[in-house]
Amino acid sequence: MKTEWDYTTLADAYLKRPDYADAAIDAMLSIAGAEKGDKFCDVGAGVAHLTLVLAARGLDVTAVEPNDAMRGNGAKRTEKLGNVRWHEGTGEQTGQATKAFDMVTFGSSFNVCDRQLALKETARILKPRGWFACMWNHRQLDDQIQAQIESIIKERVADYGYGTRREDQTAVIDSCGLFGPVVHLDSRVMHEQTIAECVEAWRSHATLERQAGESFGDVIAGIEHFLNSDVAAGGGAKWLH
Repeated sequence: MKTEWDYTTLADAYLKRPDYADAAIDAMLSIAGAEKGDKFCDVGAGVAHLTLVLAARGLDVTAVEPNDAMRGNGAKRTEKLGNVRWHEGTGEQTGQATKAFDMVTFGSSFNVCDRQLALKETARILKPRGWFACMWNHRQLDDQIQAQIESIIKERVADYGYGTRREDQTAVIDSCGLFGPVVHLDSRVMHEQTIAECVEAWRSHATLERQAGESFGDVIAGIEHFLNSDVAAGGGAKWLH
């Protein structure tokens, strides 16, 4: 399925991205009163980072992903799980039945949808009093290593911006009039990677790729050079999200 954001060339690199914080997921499920066997729809499921976390908690997960390569990687990672099914679809058109799910989740995907259309579609497929959740892993930009990476990016992409992924989504959600009060949850996760894995994860950064254009390879090379130099000089190898 063709979408405005094409993740085909990034699908393998996405496997190196960090998982979501267990504490945040558990708090979300507690607030929603989720129980084992509840039906969840994970929209923009990618390579199954969030899908796996939900399935591990005994939830019945329908993973919706438009990109063939991403969906293929996700299906492979979950192929032994009986409580996960994959479907082609988008946030605006999931292809799922009306009033079918206890919760609909968007893991790092809500920002690449037409958010108002995605909210209407979410409300359609949710059961009465069902729950909607959107979440992201954000790098902690006050971390010394992350701050240097930011400098490398902005030296090469002068007008680099994060798009809507770092915005507070409250106003967008409230404006649709389809959901109750927004609840915010934050939790930190320490993600350990080798330098090679970190560089590969940066290659999956679709927002950066779109804005950098032909300079994307140079940005990645700059990050890789810095990380190799930093570790050689005794720097850390843990990334805070």
